[in-house]
Amino acid sequence: MIEITASAPTAAQALHDNQLKSAQVAQAVAPLGVQQGDLQTISLNVYDLYAPMLPAFPAYGGLPTIGSGGFSPYGVGAASVPAEIQSAAYHARNMLRLNVRDPRRLGEIVDAAARAGAVIVGSLSVGVSDEAGARTHALEAAGKDARAKAEALAVSAGKQVDDAIAIAEDIVASNGVYTALRSVVPFALGAGAPEVAGELEYYARVSASFRLK
Repeated sequence: MIEITASAPTAAQALHDNQLKSAQVAQAVAPLGVQQGDLQTISLNVYDLYAPMLPAFPAYGGLPTIGSGGFSPYGVGAASVPAEIQSAAYHARNMLRLNVRDPRRLGEIVDAAARAGAVIVGSLSVGVSDEAGARTHALEAAGKDARAKAEALAVSAGKQVDDAIAIAEDIVASNGVYTALRSVVPFALGAGAPEVAGELEYYARVSASFRLK
């Protein structure tokens, strides 16, 4: 997640400046493999900044009054702030998700975005470009494994596996935790592939009931 901010006397100018800075950030990271669709706006907000509040804060004398009768919660005699000077500036804040396709260039991309005016906020997360495909592949492999085990058990009982009558599934994405557990309890998670640094793994668990014939 990155944050891009801009301040200006008017809301329109603040938004315009924010859009320019966002374009500059996109141009800065483009040579590093970040495509246009890899920058996604999560939220865009505009805040009204009030200049008189801080200068008048010690005595509470310059804060706006509340209510039609001029009542102020900050003490008797607090003067109203004229409407023409209440709004001093507008602050535009744009939160974007930055997708990095090549993890090896993460540091370069972060540096380029920061030099262009972005601020890195939040934590980093690992994902895949085709998550739906990865989940489908894991489920298909788990389903085939479940049927193969059922067929082996059926043969031992002198039977054959017929149609499935119930199937339940669960899938988990892991960035290394399950790899560590697998080395301790391989019978629970299966042998799988050897551990690779930076690998994102999908584990699917399928429970199936079959008719026997």
